Amino acid sequence: MIELQSFTINDASELISKIKNERMLLQFAGPAYHFPLTTEQLEEDLTNEKRTLFKIVNRADGKIIGHAQIFLKEETFLLGRILIWDENNRGKGYGKKVMQQLLRYGFDHFDKEIAELNVYDWNTGAIECYKKVGFAIDPTIRNEAKIDQETWVSLNMKIHRKTFEIQES
Repeated sequence: MIELQSFTINDASELISKIKNERMLLQFAGPAYHFPLTTEQLEEDLTNEKRTLFKIVNRADGKIIGHAQIFLKEETFLLGRILIWDENNRGKGYGKKVMQQLLRYGFDHFDKEIAELNVYDWNTGAIECYKKVGFAIDPTIRNEAKIDQETWVSLNMKIHRKTFEIQES
């Protein structure tokens, strides 16, 4: 179905071409990047030893269908910048598979018991996907981002290693 492969700077132009506007960039990456997304911003992430960048590849045809990152924090690892860019590929279970593969990678490679992510509260499809994998909303953590005349509320979701391992078996 899909697999995670290392993202390199050679993959940057394809990712950049998929980010059509400031709203899409904020949804995809949170407030850390600025529009337009550039190779330099991605190079900065690639040289950050706390970040692992992936391209999401469709095994059937070898085409890149998305992007994801893991950010190593002090107590946890954060899944983020997850994007399946063709809307025709959404709703096919790719998101769940990507999350499972990111979690497997994170728990295998980092000595952490908890993984987390942030998602805007209006992104109900993503929230449901994350719940299916075993994530739960942490009601103590909320952030806000402003775009145009709107305020977007970001929810934090967490999953414990044991919960993931039970879900996997």
